[in-house]
Amino acid sequence: MLRFNAIRTGYLLGISLILAAIIYFFASNWGGLDRTSKIVLAAALIVLFYGLSFVFARIRAVPGQQAFLSNMFLVAGCIAFGVSVALLGQIYNSHADSYGLFFIWSVPALLLSWITRYNPFYMLSYVLIHLGLWLYFYPTMQSAPYSELESLSIAGMFAIVNLLLFLLTFLHRIHSAPLQYMSFTVFHIAMLAMTNSFAFDGYGLVMNIPHIAVIALGFYIFTKVQLNKTLLTLNALALSAFAVFKFIELAEAYYSSLFFVFGLIFVALLLTGNVWFFRYLNRLGKTPPETGEIFNGENGDIVKSDAETTVPEERGSEWISKTVSRVIKVVGVLIGSISLIGLIMISTNVNHTEYVLLVVSLLLMISMIVIPESKLDSVIRYTLLTISYITGLAAILWSDQTLLSVLFLIVSIAGWFRSKGKRQLFFAYTFVNLNLATILFQQYQEWDGWNWTYKFIIFSLFIINAVLYGVSYFIFKTELKEHLRNSSLFFSLLFLFWATFFEDVIPHSYMFINIFYFVIVTGMIFAFARLKQKSETIMSVVFWFIFIGFKYYDLLWTLLYKSFTLALLGVIALGLTWWADRRMAHSGKAAFDADHRSFSFMRLSPLLIAIVIVLQLGIIGYQTARSETLLATGASIKLKLAPVDPRSLLQGDYVALNYDISTPPSKNPLQEEEWNRGKVKVVLTPDSQGVYVADRLYQDGEKLASHEVILNGQWYGSRILYGIENYFIPEGTGRTVEQNAHFAHIRVSRNGDALLERLAES
Repeated sequence: MLRFNAIRTGYLLGISLILAAIIYFFASNWGGLDRTSKIVLAAALIVLFYGLSFVFARIRAVPGQQAFLSNMFLVAGCIAFGVSVALLGQIYNSHADSYGLFFIWSVPALLLSWITRYNPFYMLSYVLIHLGLWLYFYPTMQSAPYSELESLSIAGMFAIVNLLLFLLTFLHRIHSAPLQYMSFTVFHIAMLAMTNSFAFDGYGLVMNIPHIAVIALGFYIFTKVQLNKTLLTLNALALSAFAVFKFIELAEAYYSSLFFVFGLIFVALLLTGNVWFFRYLNRLGKTPPETGEIFNGENGDIVKSDAETTVPEERGSEWISKTVSRVIKVVGVLIGSISLIGLIMISTNVNHTEYVLLVVSLLLMISMIVIPESKLDSVIRYTLLTISYITGLAAILWSDQTLLSVLFLIVSIAGWFRSKGKRQLFFAYTFVNLNLATILFQQYQEWDGWNWTYKFIIFSLFIINAVLYGVSYFIFKTELKEHLRNSSLFFSLLFLFWATFFEDVIPHSYMFINIFYFVIVTGMIFAFARLKQKSETIMSVVFWFIFIGFKYYDLLWTLLYKSFTLALLGVIALGLTWWADRRMAHSGKAAFDADHRSFSFMRLSPLLIAIVIVLQLGIIGYQTARSETLLATGASIKLKLAPVDPRSLLQGDYVALNYDISTPPSKNPLQEEEWNRGKVKVVLTPDSQGVYVADRLYQDGEKLASHEVILNGQWYGSRILYGIENYFIPEGTGRTVEQNAHFAHIRVSRNGDALLERLAES
């Protein structure tokens, strides 16, 4: 099964890389293709992916994987459709990241979800609809002109939508565990947002009541009505997030020494509750051990017991439990640190509170080091030790006394020697490096400028860690030896990589440091691999690829080059996976599809899927024909503008245009409430230079002069948007467009629809 999943992962990686290559290619807006070629290519890619899905549904070129590949290419075809819709927006300069793009994209995704009941389509539909809703209410590059009640209603709408989705999955009307967990999580995020007293001063306090009630109801349902450990864990995380958020709100409103005392008590209760909850969760639902098999007297077969069949579900929720537990511990540490610092700052009457803070942190740290392991719970020990690290570091930065920093460093090193476990040792080693950086800064901060001091600190930390790595080879074999070697190697490579971004300290030092890094890390890979030092080899490989990725991005990594590279990597990944798959098949180790993946949806529902494909191609054709007709027959007008330069995720670089006509024409103040809502038509008239300006708002039934045109718009706050605010450009040309483009040439149809044709200097 491990090899089987590895083969599937390889195929999925290859397909994903090719899809990413297509997205980056279209986003680069390469000038080597005209409009027609881009549209034909986009439509051809849709047909290609759906065609591959059909082919793999009918042939057995990859035994055991043809159904999986057919379904993956079906998903890829739906994604390619969305990319094609985005490309049309880029070609005809419609809205960047428009809500319409994601709503149109969601239509075939929803239809394919209904046809296939396949989790990837469920999740794709979910993400697209939520993106569409979010961008409808909060468009890119526009400020939201909503009142508190309107913003609260929007959050409430997201909460209701996700609650309904969760109930449909929980009651098994929709069979999708990922959709269930996602909707449950987003529902609680929306509920938490509605309790925000900072944003909703008049409503946040009241909304605490339904949120608490929902959390309490969740605990009851997931323990008493229908046991579900994963949902119970997520519900516990929602409770922790709610408690932490309320703590922050109360801290802002009731800043006092008594409050911070309660903060420390809260941390103790939070961590104790965390330990208690997960012990309870581990006991929950357990039954006495069985033999693992049950004899079926009717047909004489041996079947698995209930205890055995529930193991996968237990394992599936285990990683969520561990993650949530760690998040709660981190939150407890942060709140405890803030509370301790706040309490000391408020309660002490001395002039130098930082010294009191340092003393408290040192006493706390020394206590955790001295007390034997058997006398104190490990969670409490490392929580208090972490709080002492954080508060101590804040104190030595505040005091700016090198002697105190050295004292704290000595105690920190002792804490590292007393730590147990990989994470705790690495965390302690990290604070030792931060402490060293503080000492170096305190000693050399008077140097000629911060830039020199900063570079000196990074180089010094690299040398210190490199020396420690060398020293680790001469230490007798102890438990700490491996941790010292791995930690010092990690930080050596990290600081050396950091130094590769420094500008020339001396002539050509940038080039020398980069070459040195590349040669050293490449040599490490081969040396560690030969010595069979697995962790060091993996670490070196990771830093090698990070270096290649960053430097390639800096020097050559345009979207176009990235597209070609990803396409090549995708082909290589698919080729290697196919080769490995064939070897498994010839050796008799090929696995076969199982569960819902044992059949191709293209084979089961070809007619319905074909209808969806035709619908997608029809949408592409309709949008293209509509835009081309407007370009050919629309009236050409010229508008004055003022651009800025952002980037769209799917559509690449563009300039966001702010027209003079975006400011409403003069109007009767008594009609402001009526006009400042919904859709509007603006009458444009040319000035003496032939530039069209806003003259008035169009009234139904009025007749226009021969030189006048109307333009459809939408009120958004105090501005009018016309749907021609984005102009897509080849990557890296935004600065030139900003400097040279002062006017936009627009095509306007008789009914007021507009299409941005080009930008011009005059």
